Amino acid sequence: MTVVVYTDGACLGNPGPGGWAWAVLDGPSGSGGEAHTTNQRMELTAALEALRAFDPEEPLEVVSDSTYVVNCFRDRWWEGWQRRGWVNSQRKPVANRDLWEPLVDEVRRRGNVTFRWVKGHSGDPGNDVVDALAVAAAEAQR
Repeated sequence: MTVVVYTDGACLGNPGPGGWAWAVLDGPSGSGGEAHTTNQRMELTAALEALRAFDPEEPLEVVSDSTYVVNCFRDRWWEGWQRRGWVNSQRKPVANRDLWEPLVDEVRRRGNVTFRWVKGHSGDPGNDVVDALAVAAAEAQR
């Protein structure tokens, strides 16, 4: 059975103190933060930490309000980045490569991860939980 894990990142200022979180409704959760970061870095960290928290044999559906994260896998941006040596379509270095590389590697290694986008702040219970956890983690960095 596929585990549905919600992820979110938050930043108080961009850049600024940030937090990330993942959670399974009525199940485990995790969160953390950094004193000086960006929202996109926290979104990536949330997804990476979620994958690391579960048995690699366990299929996962990662639900995120980040089009940055979801579209990378849905539209397979990472394939072009790897083909071009981690350069984007504008021939510039891929931003946040230090997080993208381990995330892509983990998704590929597992082979059982899907991504789904959910609109943020729309009343989705799972997204509301991880948003609150990520904001709390960011506030703890102040």
